[in-house]
Amino acid sequence: MGNCCAYLGPQKNTNVRVSLPAVCFVWQIAMIVLFGVFIRYNPESDAHWVEHMRTENISSDIENDFYYRYPSFQDVHVMIFVGFGFLMTFLKRYSFGGVGFNFLIASFGLQWALLMQGWFHFLDHSTGKIYIGVENLINADFCCAGSLIAYGALLGKVSPVQLMVVTLFGVTLFAVEEYIILHLLHCRDAGGSMVIHAFGGYYGLAISWVLYRPNLHLSKRLNGSVYHSDVFAMIGTLFLWMFWPSFNSAITDHGDGQHRAAINTYLALASTVLTTVAISSMSQKKGKLDMVHIQNATLAGGVAMGTAAEFMISPYGSLIVGFCTGIISTFGYLFVTPFLENKLKLQDTCGVHNLHAVPGMLGGFIGAIVAAAASEEVYSREGLIDVFDFEGKHANRTVGTQGGYQAAGTCVAIAFGLVGGAIVGFILKFPIWGDPADDNCYDDEVYWEVRLLIELNESFCLNCIHF
Repeated sequence: MGNCCAYLGPQKNTNVRVSLPAVCFVWQIAMIVLFGVFIRYNPESDAHWVEHMRTENISSDIENDFYYRYPSFQDVHVMIFVGFGFLMTFLKRYSFGGVGFNFLIASFGLQWALLMQGWFHFLDHSTGKIYIGVENLINADFCCAGSLIAYGALLGKVSPVQLMVVTLFGVTLFAVEEYIILHLLHCRDAGGSMVIHAFGGYYGLAISWVLYRPNLHLSKRLNGSVYHSDVFAMIGTLFLWMFWPSFNSAITDHGDGQHRAAINTYLALASTVLTTVAISSMSQKKGKLDMVHIQNATLAGGVAMGTAAEFMISPYGSLIVGFCTGIISTFGYLFVTPFLENKLKLQDTCGVHNLHAVPGMLGGFIGAIVAAAASEEVYSREGLIDVFDFEGKHANRTVGTQGGYQAAGTCVAIAFGLVGGAIVGFILKFPIWGDPADDNCYDDEVYWEVRLLIELNESFCLNCIHF
């Protein structure tokens, strides 16, 4: 008995019966109060819409932004709750935690995001109110995505209370870096390669690095998949893959920009699948495919196309982006993830470094290159003004200068992710959050009632006694 115990890490108190309800109740009550003080319907969702139509000479209800944006909102919402949630169900004993905690933190995050983004972007200083409509809901989902990406690096190793803290700070940091990148630097980032993926990826990686677990090998038996868990995760992959064109085009300007963003993303994703399959097969002696690569690297083209999605990158350019990103991402799962864990002590459960961080960084720099190469021959003068919003104080900005700012925006996103993640990681190191011990990670039984498993264990024990 003593020898068995010698292999166990220091035990921790994972009872969150007080802390989790307290955080959920207190923070939800805080949301109710803050919404009561600050949040109001915008003119297109207010009951005064009829008067607004008359004042603005709007002839039909169909011109309400809801009818333009809601289909994209539906797709993005499915990606956040179904796509991200099911993608995290690949672990053999952590499916409840993958999809359930994703549900929890996204539900909290979208509320906090409406407030944080509202204060930075939509606050009416004359009334002190934030007026929201369907586009705010899309942006709030985008904001949540950064924290969900970070969760991928921490999957199975943190408590739900810690995840709420990650989301609280993640949404706050996201709102600040988004304001700096999109408003102060005036960057274009329709699909969020910079503000969502690069930030969220490096934010999660920095937290995971600070929370390094030297004895995580004690849970190695659970850090893997089984046949049915991989099938469930593939459901998440397919939802993300199908709806990613909507994700990258959801908040672009109506008309050609939105149309072009969907086409470019569609093509990049398709190209990524083929190169991912090729590299995955080449990496095995008998040419067999690794489900980890198919679940994750096939999505990297959508990430990398985020910034340049609305630019005139051309259809074949989109295919090239997907082609290269599929190779880079798959190689990341093959070689970089083991290197990060063995040499840099960085434990990345879902491989967000290869799916979000690096493709997001590449997407930001691809956007900078494409912006700097823009010309009137390709875009037309009016097209350049429309795509890059060269109006007002930015009317005299050149495409070369725009490219430089795009590159600077990528660096800002990475810096916010790394520095912010390191700070949050140190906060989460305090022994008050109910996180699992090193030998108790990746297991739903720590925080969930797993009735079927308990019944099977009891049945097994009874059979052993009978035998």
